[in-house]
This record gives sequence, structure tokens and C-alpha cells, in this order.
Amino acid sequence: MDKNSLAHTRWECKYHLVFAPKYRRQIIYGRIKADVARILSELCKRKGIEIIEAECCRDHVHMLVRIPPKYSVAEIMGYLKGKSSLMIFERHSNLKYRYGNRHFWCRGYYVDTVGKNAKKIEEYIKNQLQEDQTYDQMTLKEYIDPFTGEPVQKGK
Repeated sequence: MDKNSLAHTRWECKYHLVFAPKYRRQIIYGRIKADVARILSELCKRKGIEIIEAECCRDHVHMLVRIPPKYSVAEIMGYLKGKSSLMIFERHSNLKYRYGNRHFWCRGYYVDTVGKNAKKIEEYIKNQLQEDQTYDQMTLKEYIDPFTGEPVQKGK
């Protein structure tokens, strides 16, 4: 039996999902990054959602997922963000003080349907951390003394 089939349905529903922590806090790193990844993976397995590619960046999460057509994207996002918030606060009780109302994720999210460009999106997600680091390096301002042409440290 085909892995992507229901009783009388064959399907291929892939989505690119992006969501961020409340206030875009750069909290997803180190130990919590591994926990967030495990939690999202566990929640997806419970619903039969296949994670094709995923990356937890400093202040957002990218996921390329295959969602069965019996679920809507909004339903899955509500489930993932709601249950993962509870699980994150349960495992990391010190975060309760930063997020007083126990909302870990922002209200919104980005979703895009994936068609023929699945490989490009998969590569984009794989390279997202590297692209973020490259962009951060490009945006660093280098001050140059107009008289000598030498780099000057800011504040001097």
C-alpha cells in the first residue's frame, strides 16, 4: 500500500511552514533548540505528519512537511504551536518568567504550498543557518576614516 494514501485517496500535500517565538526572541539555541526539535518531531509523528526537512534557527523555525489531507494547515499549526508551548514550559520552567502568559510562539505563521520546487525549498531550509550568518556578516558596518582610509572602531 502506498504510504501517501487513505481509504480511497492518494495524496501529495507538502507545505513550507515558518513560525517564530513571541517577540522574535532569539531563544531557540543550545539545549532548548534540541528540545524544540524533539518536541515538534514527536507531535508530528502523533498526527502522521512527515517532516521532510526542518531547521531551528535562532529566532524562527522552518519546516517542510507532508500533511495528510484530512487535516487543515491551520489545524496543524494550532496543534503544533499550542502543544509545543505547553511541553516547552513544562521542560523549561525558567521560561515562564520571560513569557508570563505562557505563549511561547507568535500568533501568526507563514505557509506556502510546495509543488515542483520542493528540492529548492529543501535546499533553502538546509542552508538557512549559513545564509543567516552570511547576512549578519554582510550587515556589519565597517567604519573607515576618510582621511587615512584605515578602518576605525565605532566610538573612537
